Amino acid sequence: MSRTDSTSRTSGIGGPAPASPADFTVRPLDPLADSELVHQWVTHPKAVFWMMQDARLQDIEREYMAKAAHDHHDTFIGLANGTPAFLMERYDPRYVDLVGLYPPEPGDVGLHFLVAPTATPVHGFTRAAITRAMTELFDAPETRRVVVEPDVRNHAARKIFEYAGFTVVEKIEKPGKDAYLCVCPRERFERSAAGRSRVH
Repeated sequence: MSRTDSTSRTSGIGGPAPASPADFTVRPLDPLADSELVHQWVTHPKAVFWMMQDARLQDIEREYMAKAAHDHHDTFIGLANGTPAFLMERYDPRYVDLVGLYPPEPGDVGLHFLVAPTATPVHGFTRAAITRAMTELFDAPETRRVVVEPDVRNHAARKIFEYAGFTVVEKIEKPGKDAYLCVCPRERFERSAAGRSRVH
């Protein structure tokens, strides 16, 4: 369900638009305080591959409260100069979403990624956002690989994941969609265009 959006920023962001991973911060999602914002994002037509187009606000609250209580799932809001700009979910694929669909390796971490829809795209924004998300995951020393599974029709997702160093392993069948299982070892991220763009 690795979901991504090729758009770049929420229209509410003011001031200079970030185009560097250093312009982003990440905080835990609050299932109640952030539910209205997340509902706007995931039900937007540009977020069709998030597969929540018909979700009600109450559905979002329940889903993210359940994820917050889950032992193997965490959700975060990415902030661009302090303004919410992307959603990222970190999960353990041994227990969530990919169970039985591939042989997980020690240190595998799953990622779902969604950039806020906008009518005013900013060049380089989504690349900077995925770089920040991947850096967040690899900041944990136990993370060896990041795993994503974009819908086979989501060409924008595959492009941004390729930028971050992912390669397709195989095609898998998931409820409601066919997906590409893609992996990115730590070393490949470090060598990718995304990894090289980080500010150290």
